[in-house]
Amino acid sequence: MKKASHYTELILRLATQSAAVLTVAVLIYLIGFILLKGIPHITPRLFALQYTSENVSLMPALVSTIAMIVLSLALAVPCSVCAAIWLAEYAPRGAPIVAIIRMTVETLSGIPSIVYGLFGMLFFVTFLGWGFSLIAGACTLSIMIVPLIMRSSEEALRSVPDTWREGAFGLGAGRLRTVFRIVLPAAMPGIVAGVMLAIGRIVGETAALIYTAGTVAQIPFSPLQSVRTLSVHMYALSSEGLHTGEGYATAVILLVVVILINASAAALARRVGIKP
Repeated sequence: MKKASHYTELILRLATQSAAVLTVAVLIYLIGFILLKGIPHITPRLFALQYTSENVSLMPALVSTIAMIVLSLALAVPCSVCAAIWLAEYAPRGAPIVAIIRMTVETLSGIPSIVYGLFGMLFFVTFLGWGFSLIAGACTLSIMIVPLIMRSSEEALRSVPDTWREGAFGLGAGRLRTVFRIVLPAAMPGIVAGVMLAIGRIVGETAALIYTAGTVAQIPFSPLQSVRTLSVHMYALSSEGLHTGEGYATAVILLVVVILINASAAALARRVGIKP
């Protein structure tokens, strides 16, 4: 019996290690493939402020992507975190409304992005009359990422030990002060992890933005202007088939942008989490 158990443990350990190695190998291959295909096509004209059919500059798409990230997070993060705080700290345990909210959030997180795009086109673009614009795309994406940030924030808040809350209450702190001065800073790494995942979904979204933000390659000076993000820019270049190399170069820039944003968010979380 012990020998069989030993062999089972060995097999499971080897399977786990093999899966980890395979995952890392696939990641390295994808990153290496993108770098090898894209770096040779990164040229100064690719960063021109004005997009033309000759230079196919990614600069307008880069600025639009950053604006889309900032605006989407500005709309989604406060609502998501506040909803998570209410569910984790204020909502009665086992209440029917809590079960309904959680079921709704899970349902929203499983809806395909093309459905969000059609909803955004019908409501924001057509009904509200915003047209294909930055604000229409950001509102659509904010609805998409609310369930993701909300669930990760709730789990992060629930992972904070109850003894911390009890200690704050024992010192005379109210619930609101305890949440924002004790619980929220301790849960900040988990919240930022959810925000990072949301950023990844924003920068990688294409279908929803084609129906809401449009495909115009221009630097936005107004939230009502049509824009083209980096993912949509890559799709446009690859579908045309004339500038495939520049499409790979855009993928390299997008990869660098995501890494920089995630590193900045993690550093900010550590800085905020240290405060009492």
